[in-house]
Amino acid sequence: MALTPDDVVHKEFQHVRFKDGFDPEEVDDYLDEIVVEWRKALEENNDLKAKLAAFESGAAAPAAPAAAAPIAPSVAGATATGTSAGIIELAQRLHDEHIAEGEATRHQLIADAEAEVSRIRTDAEMKQREATARLERERNTLEGRITELREFERDYRGKLRAMIEGQLRDLDQKSASNSTPVSAIGL
Repeated sequence: MALTPDDVVHKEFQHVRFKDGFDPEEVDDYLDEIVVEWRKALEENNDLKAKLAAFESGAAAPAAPAAAAPIAPSVAGATATGTSAGIIELAQRLHDEHIAEGEATRHQLIADAEAEVSRIRTDAEMKQREATARLERERNTLEGRITELREFERDYRGKLRAMIEGQLRDLDQKSASNSTPVSAIGL
């Protein structure tokens, strides 16, 4: 017999003749039924707590469908309102825990993603600074080389001009010292 709180509330005992009160045997029998049903409920409650603890630890994912099997017959019974309320409360609590766990996971994923974005941004900025510094060094090196080449060109032109002018002076001096007319040479 599935015992409900309504059964206890509405139970009527036979009055005994010649005495005030109820038949003690009937009361004892009824209390025995209550004890049996109560023990079943406590056992079921302990089983559900164990399954919930296993589920929360992540080890009971495959066992979750099996947990619904013992609950279904007691929910299906019309006299199982107390058990149904406990099951609904348990389901609501599990739902709330899953929602909270999902939100915590979401927040953790967002925090991890933001940390990764920050790390990537920092790495990119560092690489950009390194590349800029390297290019600046190369530019300074090339500008220094260009300056050296310009100085070399200026010096080279100056030396070349001096040499050519020297050659022209020498040529003029030789031609002035040999003032022999070209017709005398026999050309």
